[in-house]
This record gives sequence, structure tokens and C-alpha cells, in this order.
Amino acid sequence: MAAPGSLRYRRVLLKLSGEALMGTSTFGIDPEVVRVLSDELASVHALGVQLALVVGGGNIFRGVRAASIGMDRVSGDHMGMLATLINSLALQDQLEQRGIQTRVLSALEIRQVAEPFIRRRAIRHLEKGRIIILAAGTGNPYFTTDSAAALRAMEVKAEVLLKATKVDGIYDADPNVNPKATRYPRIAYREVLERGLKVMDATAISLCMDNKLPIVVFDIRQDGNIRRVIQGEPIGSVVAE
Repeated sequence: MAAPGSLRYRRVLLKLSGEALMGTSTFGIDPEVVRVLSDELASVHALGVQLALVVGGGNIFRGVRAASIGMDRVSGDHMGMLATLINSLALQDQLEQRGIQTRVLSALEIRQVAEPFIRRRAIRHLEKGRIIILAAGTGNPYFTTDSAAALRAMEVKAEVLLKATKVDGIYDADPNVNPKATRYPRIAYREVLERGLKVMDATAISLCMDNKLPIVVFDIRQDGNIRRVIQGEPIGSVVAE
């Protein structure tokens, strides 16, 4: 564990679900949740951490769900990518209100509101101390924002992929259903895949395994947890070799 005030990771990619922005609502964006999250991201940024974000769009639209009721999957996935852009702009607005330079980089070209994702430009933004928000997934249908997070983490040379969830780690069963579920403080990539644990999709886990990128799964609802993970406190679950 890192000493108090020190940093275990200096360049991180944080994966947020779209649902994390809903708060207690059933749809859309809760402004208070975005404000609280932005305060925490600002405190992490102040430590000198280079921070990249990938946010999902499930609070607005899910391509998989649309496909299940008869919509073309490709069209649905493109709509989901646009939903991630809406969430990204909401986060950018709050971060910039706190005086933090932020760039939204989109896998789909929408130049009026976001820069196109260019790997070297993304890294340069991080080196200049800007928070980057990577929108529109991979830009391809059939790939989730989890897969996009793993891919972008590799591309920007992040030291860790932080997966923010509603539970305090990885369990062998749903802890909300089974109170006797066992939490794994540390687990191997292959075991996650073999057990079919719902951490991230198999594509994302496999990509991290092939490139030896550790994943930390933790509870985003606990104030200060992002900072604690980055400073090396043993919270959540680690997926690694």
C-alpha cells in the first residue's frame, strides 16, 4: 500500500457507467450526482493524477436493449454512442466550472462539440494536465463501453483501469441477492472469464489480460474512493495476473 499522500498510479483510466449519473432517478442525468462526482474528480486531479474517463450511456439509451425489441443493432449501438457523448458533455461542463481544463474526444466525428479521438493528441492532453473524456465507445457497433475503456486504457498507456460500480468489489454471486456471497480481494483474469463473473464483458477482460493491465473494481458511491484507490488503499477487488 502506498504511503499517505503518495500516488500508486499516476495515469489512470476511470470507467463510469451511465447509470452512475442517474442517482435515484430512473432515467437521464441527476445534476447533483454529476456535481458530487466532479468534486471528487477535481480532488484527484489536484493530486497530479493524469485522468482519462470513459462513460457509458445506459442512463439514456442502450443499443442491446433496443435490439431486443426489434431495432437494428447497428442503429441502436450508434444511438448509444451518442448517449455517451451527452454524458461526456455534462461531465465536461461541471469539471470546467471547477477550473479544470477538459477535452471530450469522440470516436465518432462531431467536430462542433468534441475533438476526434487521436491517440497522440489524447496523450498530449494528459501530459498537459487536462482531463480527457473519451466518448462514443470504440466508434464501432457490437462493442461495449467496457471494451472501449480497455482499448483506450491501452492506447493512452494508463497504468490501471478503474471500474466504478455500485458494489465494493467482485463477488461469486450478487451480494444484493445473496448476503453470503464471497468477495474476492484479488482474482486472476482467467478465473473471471472461467467463472463468468459479471465484472466487465469478456472482450474487455481478455484485452486487459493480453496486455497485463490491472483492473480495480470498487464502489463509486462511497465518497473519496477514487482517491483511495489511486493512493493504493486496499479497497475493492483487483483483477490481475
